[in-house]
Amino acid sequence: MSAAPDTRIIKDKRTHLFIILSAIFLTNAILAELIGVKIFSLERTIGLNPAEINLFLDTPLSFNLTAGVVIWPVVFLTTDVINEYFGKNGVKKISFLTVGCIAFIFVVIYLVTMLPPASFWIDLNNQDFDGNPFNINYAFRIIFRQGLGIIVGSLVAFLISQLLDVFVFQRLRSITGHKMVWLRATGSTLVSQFIDSFVVLGIAFYVFGNWNSEQIFSVGLINYMYKFIIAIVLTPVIYMAHHLIDRYLGPRLADKMKEEASLDKSFF
Repeated sequence: MSAAPDTRIIKDKRTHLFIILSAIFLTNAILAELIGVKIFSLERTIGLNPAEINLFLDTPLSFNLTAGVVIWPVVFLTTDVINEYFGKNGVKKISFLTVGCIAFIFVVIYLVTMLPPASFWIDLNNQDFDGNPFNINYAFRIIFRQGLGIIVGSLVAFLISQLLDVFVFQRLRSITGHKMVWLRATGSTLVSQFIDSFVVLGIAFYVFGNWNSEQIFSVGLINYMYKFIIAIVLTPVIYMAHHLIDRYLGPRLADKMKEEASLDKSFF
C-alpha cells in the first residue's frame, strides 16, 4: 500500500506565494517578448498628435514604443515584490528560468516558421479583410520570428537589468530597513530600466544593426522616459501588493521572510 503524498509543501504559504509571483513574472516577461514586434504610437493612443521632439536626429522623435512596454511594468513590479520577500536568490531563480524559457520559445518559433505551409491554409487565407492579396505564411513568419540581434539584445539586457535591480534594491533596503518601500522599489527600477533601455537597443541595432550612437541614445531615452513615468505611477500598486501579501502570510511570517531576504547584499 503506497504512502499518502506529503502535502506540507503544497500547503506552505511561502511556496504558494512564490509560485503565484513566478507565474505572473514568467507570463508577462514571455508575453512582452512575443508582442514586442509591434511598434505603436503612444500619443495617438491617447488622442494626441505625435510629440515630434527635436533632440539629436534630423527626424523629430515621437513616443513610438514597442508593444512590450505595455505590460513590462508588471515584470519589474513583480521583481521588487519577489526581492522583498525572497531576496536575491528568489529573483535570480525566476530570472534564469525566464531566460531559459524565452530562448526555448524562440528556438521553437524559428523551427515552426520553417515548416512548409499546407496549400489549403494558404488558399483559405489569401486575402485580407479588404480583399487585398495576402500571404499568411509570410505574415506568420515575419510576426513571430524576430531578428537575432533583438533576441540576443533582449535576453542580455533582461539579465543585466534584473541583477542590477536586485543589487540596488538590497543596497537601498540596507539603508532604509523595512521603511520607505517606495524608495527601494522605485529607485531600483529606475536604475535597472535605464540600463535595460540602452543595452537592448545597443546590441540589437548597433552591434547587429546599422544604427549610429545618436539614434541609440535618442530612442533609448524616449523608452526610458516612458518607463520612468510608469514606475512613479505604479508606486501605490507596490504598497497595495505588500498589504495583500502581508495579510496572506500573517505578520510573523511576513516579517521573518523580509528579514531573511535582506541578509544577502552581494551582486551575484
